[in-house]
Amino acid sequence: MKHFYLTLTFLLTTFVAIAQIPSGYYNSANGLIGFTLKTELRDITANGHTARTYDQLYDGSGVSGSQGYVDTHSDVNVSSGNVYENDGTVLDMYSENPLGTDPYNFTHNVDEGGNQNAEGDCYNREHLVPQSSFNSALPMQSDIHHVIPTDCRVNNYRGSFPFGNVGSVNLTSLNGSKRGTSSAAGYSGVVFEPIDEFKGDIARALLYFATRYENTINGYTSFDMFNGSNDQVFFPWAIDTLLDWHNNVDPVDQREIDRNNAAFNFQGNANPFVDHPEYADLIWNPNPDTQDPTTPTNLVASNPTASTVDLTWTASTDDTAVTSYDIYVDGVFYVNTSSNTTTFTVTGLSPETTYIFTILAKDAAGNTSNLSASDTATTLAGGATGTNCTNEDFENIPVNAGSYATRTWTGVDGIANGWTATDARTDQVLNTRSICIRNGTLTSPSISGGIGELTVTTQLTFGGSAGTFDVKVNGASVGSIPYTGDNTTSTTTTISNINLTGNVSVVLENQSASNRVRIDDLSWTCYSALSIEDFTLNTIKIYPNPVKGNLLNIEVEENTRFEIYSILGKKILEGNVTPANKQVSVSRLNKGVYILKLETPNGSISKKLVKD
Repeated sequence: MKHFYLTLTFLLTTFVAIAQIPSGYYNSANGLIGFTLKTELRDITANGHTARTYDQLYDGSGVSGSQGYVDTHSDVNVSSGNVYENDGTVLDMYSENPLGTDPYNFTHNVDEGGNQNAEGDCYNREHLVPQSSFNSALPMQSDIHHVIPTDCRVNNYRGSFPFGNVGSVNLTSLNGSKRGTSSAAGYSGVVFEPIDEFKGDIARALLYFATRYENTINGYTSFDMFNGSNDQVFFPWAIDTLLDWHNNVDPVDQREIDRNNAAFNFQGNANPFVDHPEYADLIWNPNPDTQDPTTPTNLVASNPTASTVDLTWTASTDDTAVTSYDIYVDGVFYVNTSSNTTTFTVTGLSPETTYIFTILAKDAAGNTSNLSASDTATTLAGGATGTNCTNEDFENIPVNAGSYATRTWTGVDGIANGWTATDARTDQVLNTRSICIRNGTLTSPSISGGIGELTVTTQLTFGGSAGTFDVKVNGASVGSIPYTGDNTTSTTTTISNINLTGNVSVVLENQSASNRVRIDDLSWTCYSALSIEDFTLNTIKIYPNPVKGNLLNIEVEENTRFEIYSILGKKILEGNVTPANKQVSVSRLNKGVYILKLETPNGSISKKLVKD
């Protein structure tokens, strides 16, 4: 184990008796609910709170009867037995592995502070609410309920990002904590997600902070979880996440109760959400919404193209508000609309294919309606399009650099150093990592399969004005990609009906010489002028479809590459078939609808594949 210097004698002699929170500490809060309860808890936790110095957190130096982190954050059996290695090392929520051997350990008052180049170099003091929110003022700066010991490197990774559930990961620590774009409806920025074991601990620390500092917190708006109020404090997406972590993912355990008692011993106040977990819902959710929205009606599927179908429906109603709709294609979840819109265009469909559509409504509490009555539509014939020929996510761009220069990298297409960006920097985040271009261009390698429609997300960086990128395919302009003048708003744009076959190279050229613009999630669908029937009837047979077992037969006359995608465009399986080897194992596929893409010497085709 790394950094381990403690001895058994030390463990047996250094831990002091932990004071108990006084009987009746919360009596004045009895019977209260809502923000009235929160204000009373603020008075309770402010009374008796002694602000300690920042340095006293490490060892309680000068604090009678307390050793700071040694008492509150040690992996040692105090009273509960709810510990891990029981070795007296620093109990660090960013490095502890509750299911096995820790990747590294720290010793109290030996490994704190210092320089860090990798995980395990040192531990320091992590402010769950960033110091920048309250200008490093006391007592917030040294409040042991929300300032915890953590690995220096992971602390740096987290930075000042809010806490939340990660949808798309751009970094994972050695114990499984993650950083990446948020999966919460209502917030699309970067968040930090601890492992499940400590989500409740962190949620309760943030709820404590919102309560203890109620009288000043409306000024701490630089933290993206705070909405600028002193009652609600949190944005809806944030409080929903915290209540879920608190109630469902990681409820209070004895280890946390022991830590709360030790924290009271250190600074004279307690975290009420540890002692009374019910307070959280009594404040932020005193009248929980349990009513389902009504079922959406009058669903109509119309205006089919070779790869899209438009949906419209009559809105559902709810006792609070409908917030979004889930759309299903052939009984398989397709997308959540993330808004209460009553129109949507389903993309990525195969030509000359009949699809069944249904939807259901959701409210902010997660209540759902019944599925709507279904409607069907058949896509048109035409060029074979629908699956993506590239999905560039910019995760492979060079290491973070804030200067502007020419950058090259290997994209998801696998073509070595095939992507180029001029006058570009690599330290900006949009959905995840992104390329940021000033007076320059983004150029793709030459990729086979043609191009049907192109989609990309842009966002102005720093200051500037609204503008556009000119989009060229094989040297010819096919449209433009806009970005707004608001550097907090991203824009996702699709250019349809480009419809060029063969090898294609795409160039995005900034029409401004000074606007700095992030670019992320660039993709385009394949396109072939040959119809599915040209292949299916003459040279290819695909059976059985639906697939009822684990073997799919693809009979071909020439060596052919196959790729199988989910209905949302995620590649699941790929390989090759030949005239002599026609069987493909699809045991990895769950029941549902997929897209089968075939690349032959004559072009590419796509076909719907069903696994029963």
